[in-house]
Amino acid sequence: MLKAEKQGLGPSSWLLLAAIASAVVVDCVPKKEGASAPVPPTVVSPQQQAASIPQPPAPPPPPEAPEPPVKQTGNVYTDRFLSLWTDMHNLKKGYFSQEGIPYHAVETMAVEAPDYGHMTTSEAYSYWIWLEAMYGKITKDWSHLDRAWKNMEYYMIPTHMDQPTNYAYPPTKPATYADEYETPDKYPAPAVGSVKIGNDPIGAELKAAYNNPDMYTMHWLLDVDNWYGFGQRGDAKSRASYFNTFQRGPQESVWETIPQPCWEDFNWGGKNGYLDLFGTQGSYQRQWKYSAAPDADARVVQAAYWAKKWAAEQGGSPIVDEAAEKAAKLGDYVRYAMFDKYFKTIGCRSKDCPAGTGYESAHYLISWYYSWGGANPGGPAWAWRIASSHAHNGYQNVMTAYALSQDPALRPKSPNGARDWGISLQRMLEFYRWLQAPEGAIAGGATNSWNGRYEVPPAGTKTFYGMAYDVSPVYLDPPSNEWFGFQAWTMERVAEYYYVTDDPKAKMILDRWVKFVKDNTNPAKDGCKVISIMKWTGAPQLDWDAKTQNFDADDKNYNNTLHVQVMSKHDDPGVISALAHVLTIYAAKSGDTASQKLAKELLDKMWTKFRTPMGVAGPEVHKDWNRFNDKVYVPPGWTGKMPNGETIDQNSTFISLRSKYKQDKDWPKVEAYLKGGPPPEVTIHRFWAQAEVAIANGVYGWLFPNDGQAKQ
Repeated sequence: MLKAEKQGLGPSSWLLLAAIASAVVVDCVPKKEGASAPVPPTVVSPQQQAASIPQPPAPPPPPEAPEPPVKQTGNVYTDRFLSLWTDMHNLKKGYFSQEGIPYHAVETMAVEAPDYGHMTTSEAYSYWIWLEAMYGKITKDWSHLDRAWKNMEYYMIPTHMDQPTNYAYPPTKPATYADEYETPDKYPAPAVGSVKIGNDPIGAELKAAYNNPDMYTMHWLLDVDNWYGFGQRGDAKSRASYFNTFQRGPQESVWETIPQPCWEDFNWGGKNGYLDLFGTQGSYQRQWKYSAAPDADARVVQAAYWAKKWAAEQGGSPIVDEAAEKAAKLGDYVRYAMFDKYFKTIGCRSKDCPAGTGYESAHYLISWYYSWGGANPGGPAWAWRIASSHAHNGYQNVMTAYALSQDPALRPKSPNGARDWGISLQRMLEFYRWLQAPEGAIAGGATNSWNGRYEVPPAGTKTFYGMAYDVSPVYLDPPSNEWFGFQAWTMERVAEYYYVTDDPKAKMILDRWVKFVKDNTNPAKDGCKVISIMKWTGAPQLDWDAKTQNFDADDKNYNNTLHVQVMSKHDDPGVISALAHVLTIYAAKSGDTASQKLAKELLDKMWTKFRTPMGVAGPEVHKDWNRFNDKVYVPPGWTGKMPNGETIDQNSTFISLRSKYKQDKDWPKVEAYLKGGPPPEVTIHRFWAQAEVAIANGVYGWLFPNDGQAKQ
């Protein structure tokens, strides 16, 4: 989930308010009318039930430098996978922390979606799971998948201690409404209790299915080294602490964010901690709050599908069986991404539009985020949940939808989970078709809440099941659909689905997309450069719904009102590999030798150009680092402190809130640039990109085993 590869992409309009304006008082001890007998001792309160939820054990420390049992398989591409896997797992090379957590990047000077290189994201974890699934296929050693899953479950999925009051969550009133605004200076946003909120149709069934009120999903961002000093649950010292940044609308880039802890105990910030920077309400209460990037959780499920398939071909593995069962559970909770933010009806055009009941609020797409929170222990118990009204093409995952709806090993426990993912699968295929330009690329997405306030879209705006077309869903600095990486990520999932099912709808979408790629990729001329930035004009042609659709492959005029133009190219190894990954799978299924040849050329040229003893990466020039001095909006009169004593006030800047960056070895380059020197040139080894390079080579070795026998 990167916001344009160098800028970073993260859920950027997340509004995490206390959400329940008044405490929810719950009395769950059943009583018979007129009865005087004491309550039987076997009946326990929700609080007691929650307190009995076991904590996962801490994972063991990672091995210093594991090596595969066989390093030379005779296949060039498989050997590349093993070589890079070995480098990534050598702790001296810096991809993992002392706890075995994958860093966002080896280097610390990295301002993207995470605002420091030694943060981590749910995205990094999802790629780690996928990396170990491929390793298990090649080596038959599934112990590293087991290690990765247990590490993810312990560090990235909040434990019960981190979300202790979910038992008080009322699905009939999931949250309290607050507007979203276009720019940070419009915040804090007031909570508005008069706006009707719909019912959450899956909360009760998830609690019943897993006998647990807690959410089983990853928070998207973790401060691995406790760089900020929030600590775990406000203790200021523990490593691997949950925190958040993006909060204030689509124009809030990472450079304009204010870091804040997920466990808000009023230890730092102002008199109300950080809460009144983002939302206003009658009173402020100590609370916890988390946000998921559901594309990452979906990628974990996708990887688990392949792990299960490959392990079955080897005779089975209890490690993989357990991972598949937990992946099904993870996917069950990802369904929160299928609903409108405040569970309002789809096609909403006013704050007064009807509150949804049942599945009236379901758009069935994978939206930008979902969030949940509640009261800290010690006071009245309450909890809340919100989903998202905004859906981006880059987050969709038909392979995950297929796995959760069709594969018995990944069937969720909830009564409606598999059914919901089956509907989602078809809805996502329709979404791609609705958004596909004649050139072949996929346009932005759609929203059920125009401007984040359920306003009326401009006249003539085309719709998808009532949701309005949005050229850049969720964020605008930079525009969310200009980065080609989203295209490669989302089409790789379509390619896998096509490979497994031979669905003609998937093939139609891929045929056009692959042509777009071929028309704009020329290894003979550009080496391994691929599309980087795109520009969009126009809009989809149809108001698409259950009755009005177009999957006519012969319609040459379809969507001729929508167009894309390639603005620039680059040779980023992560994006190159993601593209080669798509082309490899597409070629293996379709028999298109030109796609296979292009994938091979890209992988070979990239490996030759960028392979180093550290990994696969090249120099980057960071003109964007002139934004270290960007002003961070703080409301007039508001003052507070970061854990290290940095002042938060109207004079705050990105660097003033992160003064520890001045201790970084690369800071002198940034400082010289800020004083008028040249933009810094650095090399960054991002975990997701290294994993993608390895996986793409592994997939090529798997699907074209004979091609890799010759020396390259």
